[in-house]
Amino acid sequence: MTPPQLSAVEAKPTSRFASPLLPIFLIVLVDILGFTIILPLLPFYSERLGASPTEVGALVSIYAVCQLIAGPILGQLSDRMGRRPLLLVSQAGTLGGFLLLAFSTHLWMVFVARALDGATAGNITIAQAYISDVTKPEQRAKSFALIGIAFGFGFLVGPAISGFLANYGYQAPIFAAAVLSFTSILFTSLLLPRREVIHEHNEAARESGVPERRLSLISWGQYARFFRDPELARLLAQWLLFAFSFATFVSGFALFAERRYTWNGHPLGVREVGYVFAFNGALGIVMQGGVVGRLVKWLGERQVVHIGFLTSMVGYAAIGVTQTIGQLLWVCALSSAGGAGLRPALTSLITQKAGRREQGVIIGLTQSLTSIAQISAPIFAGLLINAADKFHDGRFLTIWALWAGVLAGAALLFDPRKHGPTAAAL
Repeated sequence: MTPPQLSAVEAKPTSRFASPLLPIFLIVLVDILGFTIILPLLPFYSERLGASPTEVGALVSIYAVCQLIAGPILGQLSDRMGRRPLLLVSQAGTLGGFLLLAFSTHLWMVFVARALDGATAGNITIAQAYISDVTKPEQRAKSFALIGIAFGFGFLVGPAISGFLANYGYQAPIFAAAVLSFTSILFTSLLLPRREVIHEHNEAARESGVPERRLSLISWGQYARFFRDPELARLLAQWLLFAFSFATFVSGFALFAERRYTWNGHPLGVREVGYVFAFNGALGIVMQGGVVGRLVKWLGERQVVHIGFLTSMVGYAAIGVTQTIGQLLWVCALSSAGGAGLRPALTSLITQKAGRREQGVIIGLTQSLTSIAQISAPIFAGLLINAADKFHDGRFLTIWALWAGVLAGAALLFDPRKHGPTAAAL
């Protein structure tokens, strides 16, 4: 049975914060910092334990496989038991995964650590559901941008921390991520209200008799009804292609950079890769800190999504022909600046189109699509980079970058801008 919830009108504040979004922003921010500390380190850490590029890709994929199985279950439980308890479970799993990773002495232990983290990975999904609970539909693009800001700040600070601490050994960044994960648990325990304060707009939807639900992996057939709506199907196809292209870039970039560029006479390592990610994060902060909101107001969400895919396509593909760090940074500036509004604007369009009573289900579906991309893309990226090593042919590195660009460009074929107004305009 779903626990009783208070409407935004009737509820008294259960937190010291005036805005219910501030605690969730802090929680997501700390979680993403932990994630981004590990991001540039994991390929090098696993290579030191004997992993090939293909096995590095599999390490990313196993996390996503476990997330695909467990994520919808965690989301469904959060609908029934509340967001806060399930956030704590998810964060505890992340902490355990980091600690096991830090003490890994064999590659199989790294796989177990990533599987544990993936099996309890529901932080962002539950946070998105929380945002849907406490905001009006027309305010969600701006509210979802908070997660974008957290991602941008995380990609600025987390990889830089990783690069700096890697000078003291590869375990040091992992312990830092574990400390941040523990801090996130404290934030959830102390700052997040024990009872969700649901906006009256969404409370009315709950009272209509059709509860929000999240579907488990074995219920995938029930997702088919969303794809029967032509406009929503196009938006979901765009989400899948966005997730594929981004996962291809993130999972393969460290291995690509290690083989393509040099710095002071040595191949790029954790520090340099971390600083490139930090550069992308800085651009994301600039864009998400106010520019994206103005662009959405000026151009509309659909046009922002269109621009994001266009610049991502050009940026990802152009990485494949860069030969110097300077060229790389110019290309990253293009793709990061243009694509900064993609995630919040596309998330907002999907949740608006899905309807008031389907927020939990549709967010669970987008997370499942993301997991599919995160399972497939790293393996393919690892195979391409492994082929570059095996055949001593740098063209496979270029193909990796071109493939990421093709995926982003393919999303433009599903552009729904000419197929009627959004739900917010109705």
